[in-house]
Amino acid sequence: MSAGRRILLAEDDADLRLALKLSLEAAGYAVATAANAQEALALQRREPAEVLVTDIFMPEGDGFEAMDAFRREFPSTRIVVVSGGGQRGKGDYLAAARLAGVDATLQKPFEIEVLLAMLRRL
Repeated sequence: MSAGRRILLAEDDADLRLALKLSLEAAGYAVATAANAQEALALQRREPAEVLVTDIFMPEGDGFEAMDAFRREFPSTRIVVVSGGGQRGKGDYLAAARLAGVDATLQKPFEIEVLLAMLRRL
């Protein structure tokens, strides 16, 4: 995926959401943001993005809900899942996301260059 394409970023942490948005825009991407899965889906229905970058743990609709909804309604949208809570208890949520068929996963914290490289490969 080349710069200039549209990315939808779903992240409940407002500071991180803004930092990622600004970094992605500086790299040439058009970025829409959402605080949860429901907002992301509503935005996607209005103005589709080529890539969804979503956190897993968000209130009012988590990343797994977003993945399910996007796979049903927008099967061509690429999905990148990021999470700082990769393992909780006995569950490895990033591994579960990979098994669910997402295009890429990324453990928080990460360097923006890692995300940008990942997006270029999609």
